[in-house]
Amino acid sequence: MLDTVERFNSIYSEWRKFVRGGEVDRSIISALVLDAWERCKSKGVDPYLVSIPLVLEGKALDDLLETNSELIEISRPFMEHLYEFVKGSSFVVALADADGFLIQLVGDDHILQSIKQGQFVVGACWREEIAGSNGVGTVLALRKPLQICGCEHYCINSRRWTCSGAPIRNSEGHLVGVIDMTGHHELAHPHTLGMVVASATAIQNEYRFRKALAECQIADSFQRTVISSIPEIIIAIDTDGTISLMNNNAKKLFGSHPDGHPAMNINSLWQRNNSKLLDHINNNDSLTDIEVRIQFKNSFADFTLTCNPIVSMNKVIGKLIILNEIKRARTLATRMMGAQANFQFEDVIGNHPDFLATVELARIATQIDSNVLLLGESGTGKDIFAQAIHNGSRRSDGPYVAVNCVTIPRDLISSELFGYSDGAFTGSRKGGCPGKFELAEGGTIFLDEIGDAPLELQTALLRIIEDKSIIRVGGTRVTKINVRIIAATNRNLKEEVRKGTFREDLYYRLNAFTLQMIPLRKRKTDIPFLVDSFLRRISMSMGKEIIAVDNDVLEKFMQYHWPGNVRELQNVLERMMNIAPTNRLTSCLLPSEIVDERLSNDSDYATERIDSVERELVLRLLKSTLSKNEIAKKLGISRSTLYRKLEKYGHDR
Repeated sequence: MLDTVERFNSIYSEWRKFVRGGEVDRSIISALVLDAWERCKSKGVDPYLVSIPLVLEGKALDDLLETNSELIEISRPFMEHLYEFVKGSSFVVALADADGFLIQLVGDDHILQSIKQGQFVVGACWREEIAGSNGVGTVLALRKPLQICGCEHYCINSRRWTCSGAPIRNSEGHLVGVIDMTGHHELAHPHTLGMVVASATAIQNEYRFRKALAECQIADSFQRTVISSIPEIIIAIDTDGTISLMNNNAKKLFGSHPDGHPAMNINSLWQRNNSKLLDHINNNDSLTDIEVRIQFKNSFADFTLTCNPIVSMNKVIGKLIILNEIKRARTLATRMMGAQANFQFEDVIGNHPDFLATVELARIATQIDSNVLLLGESGTGKDIFAQAIHNGSRRSDGPYVAVNCVTIPRDLISSELFGYSDGAFTGSRKGGCPGKFELAEGGTIFLDEIGDAPLELQTALLRIIEDKSIIRVGGTRVTKINVRIIAATNRNLKEEVRKGTFREDLYYRLNAFTLQMIPLRKRKTDIPFLVDSFLRRISMSMGKEIIAVDNDVLEKFMQYHWPGNVRELQNVLERMMNIAPTNRLTSCLLPSEIVDERLSNDSDYATERIDSVERELVLRLLKSTLSKNEIAKKLGISRSTLYRKLEKYGHDR
């Protein structure tokens, strides 16, 4: 509604009454305007103010504009768009910050010059307590859109103008400024305020859009960083097969344009004869660990492929493809399964000359790549030597796969060694499964108890050694292998060859480098060193420290013939530590076979000696702080059995 001269004069008359302390006609002055006047009066604002007293200049103004640079940048296009509607009609569009300082003006040149007289300039503060009620300060005070026309302004320097202002809030809802449109008071119209409110809303939407965009960019940065850190090869494609995203490993493998975009369509990555795979991908099928061969310019490589649809709004918009190089994946898999070599030559304990000579030969084996045959009795440490040879060789970064030749069922020999293809037999794993030799690619395979291997297994091994390649069960593709074989046995293979239970051709294939393990009875001077090493290792695993071993225990150890060799020594020590009531190992803890080897031929003596040792141990445990339940548990017997033994030894319950 346009101000008329009559209305202008009537409001002016009421304003004069107010500043002089008179009663105001509330039918003429709205509650909003009157409340603003009262706030200004209570704050001591001069109603006859001609010029704004607070105007920033120089560095202070530069700092103000820098602080509000985002608000200015976001608001400027909307201010210019609003100005286009009123261009040439003596209006100016103003932007103020949350403290009421003007930071941007857009308008006709003549109106910009005119309003300078009232200090309506960039840097001027138009808060109510500084400039009286107005389209900036009062909006900040009430935090809502409003229009103040002519003499509704508290100070006379603004009575020529009509001001329509609206608050601006950022994406978090915080008040950051005001957009105002000011013109001559006779041009006032309610629609002016509506235009200003629409502009404020547009600015607020831009804040929200920028926040959402920033969040998307942050999420995208996180996503790309995570994807680039994944060791697998990650490729995202759209429904046409165009690559939209590749992580760093994919770019290294397939290349990319200088601008960073992928270099090719996904279909160009696969072999032409791999149509079945392409059909799966194009049909939005989910695939898991499917083996594929990818052709490059002058070579190819084998991978496992996992493919899942990317779904948005219940619609497939693309696919995520994960490639894992089979060689790397199998190395990781063997390590996860615990199939890795943990022992080094530093872990091999002994100073006996014959034993040291064997160690030296084993070190020589690390410098060559021939197959190695380890011969020796059970428990002499053949598996430890095999691991040490692997870790000392150039294959140490490759996998170490141990296979017990006796435990493989005859009907599974081929699939265990060679692996099997997808659908090779009922119940087979989808996508197939690699065999032991594929898992050991680039590393070492340890064939334990080779002398007990059935002839079917021997034949399969011979074929692998001769061809240096395998064909999976149910498959047709020949896969070259690069694996070193270390075999071990406690049998006399020459004798087994003579008897016809071991293939002569396989024996000579394995016998390129032979190591003969030294039994413990032939290097008894190493027993104290082995005892010390085992005690430390077992104490750590059991959380029980043994600080001393009685001399008579060591004497018995030196007298015993150790048919189970080093493994038997370790087991004896562990058994003694389990039942030791103190932190010392004494002779009463020794197993019967070590106490006196005559026990095997003299049952009466054996029974008598066992009873004596058992009685001494039980009585010692009773003197400890252990309860009877704990004593029975430590002895490995039931509580009722313990009570019977107490009665037998004449001990009261």
